[in-house]
Amino acid sequence: MESDLQLAQRAVLTGAAVALPHFAALAELPTELKADGSVVTAADRAVETAIRDVLAAGRPHDAVLGEEHGETSGPDASRRWIVDPIDGTALFVAGDERWLILLALEEDGEIVLGVAAHPAQGSIWWATRGGGAFEGRVIGGRVVAGTSIRVGPAGSDEVAGSRFSAVPADWAPELVRPVEALTPKLPWDVHPALMVARGDLDIALQTGGQIWDFAPTSLIVTEAGGSYSRLDGTPRPGPGASIYARGDAIRRRALETIGALHPL
Repeated sequence: MESDLQLAQRAVLTGAAVALPHFAALAELPTELKADGSVVTAADRAVETAIRDVLAAGRPHDAVLGEEHGETSGPDASRRWIVDPIDGTALFVAGDERWLILLALEEDGEIVLGVAAHPAQGSIWWATRGGGAFEGRVIGGRVVAGTSIRVGPAGSDEVAGSRFSAVPADWAPELVRPVEALTPKLPWDVHPALMVARGDLDIALQTGGQIWDFAPTSLIVTEAGGSYSRLDGTPRPGPGASIYARGDAIRRRALETIGALHPL
């Protein structure tokens, strides 16, 4: 039988195959605004539907929580798939290739599997609980060339002089400014959390989102040897802002810098 990881990768690649034609024909893609002011398109809904179809066929007893279609319960309440069909829809509609498809599996309240893909760039990232984190390429609709990734080597745990980025930087500038005052905000070509996991950044701040925005990337970073938490220090992903870091100490320093935690 297909493993959970194989199923998750296939579901994400199926979603990518639906998303990419929409991305190639942006002029014909109507956009809408959700109640919270964020952008949604027909592509978001179609991608989530495609992913749900794969999951329903492969794991019919599991629950599914998706950004666009809500939660569908299943007989096995201990297992829940978490779907963000297009993470960064504003990037998608602007023709920016940095949007993602995100998928995670939660078992008994713990994220145990995460897949993150940049379909327009042909890259895919994944992790399983206790199994490490990996980066691969997508060629011909298949995952190839998977290589293990690790966060950067241990160094100074001070925020000043660290490699830092934030996304979306304009959502909560009051969170970004204190860190940026100590170290410049760097540009990013793939999601900053993935850059932490690959060793390209020391700190990444994600200024807002829901559980589907953080579930896969939180596991990928921690399985790469890094550290993740919400702003209150909680290690389980959920609504609000989150921070990813090379290690626990520098993550805590960053939280202290933005005033989310008090120094020890």
